[in-house]
Amino acid sequence: MTPYLALILALAVLAGILLILEIRRKNMHIWLPAYISRKKRPKHEGPTHIMFCFVDHFEPRWSNADYETEVRRVNRWIEQYPKIAEKHKDADGCYPKHCFYYPEEEYRKEHLEKIERLCNKGFGEIEIHLHHHNDTEAGLRKKLSRFTQNLHQTHGALSIWPESGKLAWGFVHGNWALDNSEADGSNCGINNELIILEEEGCYADFTLPSAPSTTQTAKINSIYYAKDDPQQPKSHNEGQDVTVGRAPWGDLMIVQGPLMLNWRNRKWGLLPRIENADIRANHPPTADRIALWVEAGIHVQGRPEWVFIKIHTHGTQESDMDALLGDPVDAMFSELENHYNDGENYVLHYVSTRETYNIIKAAENGKTGNPHAYRDYILPPPAYSRN
Repeated sequence: MTPYLALILALAVLAGILLILEIRRKNMHIWLPAYISRKKRPKHEGPTHIMFCFVDHFEPRWSNADYETEVRRVNRWIEQYPKIAEKHKDADGCYPKHCFYYPEEEYRKEHLEKIERLCNKGFGEIEIHLHHHNDTEAGLRKKLSRFTQNLHQTHGALSIWPESGKLAWGFVHGNWALDNSEADGSNCGINNELIILEEEGCYADFTLPSAPSTTQTAKINSIYYAKDDPQQPKSHNEGQDVTVGRAPWGDLMIVQGPLMLNWRNRKWGLLPRIENADIRANHPPTADRIALWVEAGIHVQGRPEWVFIKIHTHGTQESDMDALLGDPVDAMFSELENHYNDGENYVLHYVSTRETYNIIKAAENGKTGNPHAYRDYILPPPAYSRN
């Protein structure tokens, strides 16, 4: 063997070792098999409709902030977000819709009143976020009932199930630990959480992806139903895809955001970085990332022309606010409108999570054409947007 070939072999072995170590350190073994075996989105006639949904784990009290800091954080969103959103519209004339997933344990009436007014102008909707640890079924039901009733009665938030009259809401689990999915059992404590959420009125969960956390599921880039096993954690690790013409199954719909490998952004110049749909100042929403979100091709099975992109952030962290309320997110919306809204190849729709659910259900029920027609298909808008 020549010295040159020996060097190449040594570098290849080193790269392999680094890859294995990185896979374990980032918990990629959980989902990498599904990523490797994934299938391309089927071809279809006509344009691809892009449903773009921005979910914010909106935590004014993040890092145990004092009250003055909370107020500054909320006020900055109220003052600055409309300045960006008003510059952008989708194919339907809608502004980008920011989904404020507000934590139950951080409720302050004065903060929600400000966000309510922002949403009333068409800039977003309010939904449910919850951090809890070592909880009980009774404790969780009490928290959800109290918080949802408060949001609806005091702020006009949340939708209503037409048949039952119960409040309907989307959910994001704090610390990603949906259905007790932390490896050490922390940040939840309830193995039948999916059943409880559905019974209390949740229309879908929007927590995932959570990579590189151990809470990440084996199933990725999917819209699916999960069936809860009350004796086991992380029942949503697998599930049944939402499919055109197929009846609902299991206990709760799970709507995932894109989880990909970004080969254009490599660690050490060798290993692809994880694309987990998280928007941060140090992880801005570039054109390359947007292309990966589209490539993920998340859709209802049998309706490949309707693609759903759910991204997320933690909007009240000061280190990220310049990006979320400044040029990076402004440029993201421009990229979406300039390259994914030409009317021939792509049609762009800015949607809330409630509208996302409605359009998913419309697809499941065999509806076709322009998904804009199905924004309120089952769940009506919250009261504040009907004033």
